[in-house]
Amino acid sequence: MTANEPDDESTATKLADRRGQETNVYQPAEDSGLLADAAEEFARGRTLEVGTGSGWVAEQVGPHVPSVVAADVNPHACRQARERGIETVRTNLLDAFGDGSFDTVLFNPPYLPTDPENEWDDWMEQALSGGESGRELIAPFLDDLGRVLAPGGQALLLVSSLAGYEEVEELVRDAGFVPEEVRQESYPFETLSILRLTRFSICGKPSSGKIE
Repeated sequence: MTANEPDDESTATKLADRRGQETNVYQPAEDSGLLADAAEEFARGRTLEVGTGSGWVAEQVGPHVPSVVAADVNPHACRQARERGIETVRTNLLDAFGDGSFDTVLFNPPYLPTDPENEWDDWMEQALSGGESGRELIAPFLDDLGRVLAPGGQALLLVSSLAGYEEVEELVRDAGFVPEEVRQESYPFETLSILRLTRFSICGKPSSGKIE
């Protein structure tokens, strides 16, 4: 098994363990801490955290930026984030936000590869499962990211080796962004990385990343 291949037993264990701890809202874990650490250094301007869960990451980042907004499709997560004093919007990914709204976007996507036949179809499943590939929500997020970023904007994306690091990098480049790894932590069954995404540019101007 290579570093990028998911271990079915470890993935199943993670799902079961997280359900045992919390049934509705994803709570802070190692991936949350890694994203918060990177965001405290790199986030700037008006900042959005997509898939905020409990709102913990947004709360950590708040003191370092002029303003922070959290978003989640899960109503229980929105309630917990608001209880932390975070401005929170219930929406799917970036749907509710206007063009050029944010200077920084943070996203810790659901990334555990999950067999559709074994899905529980509950809120914790949505918080953890990245579909069969682990990348089910990463692609649509990247497709819409450029729209909500202000000129010169950036994103910080958490990537797990379980979802395929190289495959995610390819999606990032196809969406017109340059990935830069700014954090990495290794664990027995996976490696977590934070990619800082900035737009391709030619002669100082934003580009689609494709040269014709």
